[in-house]
Amino acid sequence: MEESVPLTQLARRLEEVVSDLRGLPVDVERLEDNELVRRRISEAAVSAREVRAMHPVGLSDTARNEHTSRRENLDALERGTRMRTIVHATVLDNPIHAARIRQLHAAGDLHRVVDEPVQQLVIFDRTLAFLRLTPVPYAPGALAIRQQSLITALIDLFERTWARAREVTEPTHRLSVREREVLALIAEGRSNSAVARALSITEAAVGKHVASLFAKLEIPATADDNRRVLAVLAYLRGTAR
Repeated sequence: MEESVPLTQLARRLEEVVSDLRGLPVDVERLEDNELVRRRISEAAVSAREVRAMHPVGLSDTARNEHTSRRENLDALERGTRMRTIVHATVLDNPIHAARIRQLHAAGDLHRVVDEPVQQLVIFDRTLAFLRLTPVPYAPGALAIRQQSLITALIDLFERTWARAREVTEPTHRLSVREREVLALIAEGRSNSAVARALSITEAAVGKHVASLFAKLEIPATADDNRRVLAVLAYLRGTAR
């Protein structure tokens, strides 16, 4: 394929493809049960040498399942599995999910962050992919894909998303979604009043967001530095990739 197919469109089309090709050997399997999906993913992880994953939201697992999942990832890293994961920025707003991500990142499961919508996806090597059955967070079921042309498209999508994603260790990931919106507008040279008009909020609210992002980015008030410029530099270091 010359261009990467948007994942949301691909998710809608996969079942249509399977239906249209009834009777032909298409390697796409529909898995309705979440426990079966989890089991099949665990089985694939044991022998995988490379794992690519994308997560739009934090895990909905119970504490026990979350611990098991984290342990499986750490064990895979110890075996030498190469792991890369893309998460949506809102995942880091949850301290528990953020702590899990930073632990795995430090252990070698490299994470990057995007603001654009992504769908649940896991690709093992270049042979097997699991895509959420319905492109809605926490929706049950998944498609287990072995069709090489589809896997190639999914890998292409992952790599393109990875290339424009930000490092998870950048300080801008401590900011809320609204604070990132404010900072993005400041980076365009907007004043507080212009930011307020663009976001349809009060100028006082903008001032509170600006003060909060200064604190989170650990930019103190000094006579020698312009805090807005330093905040913009931090923003550019986190997004210019």
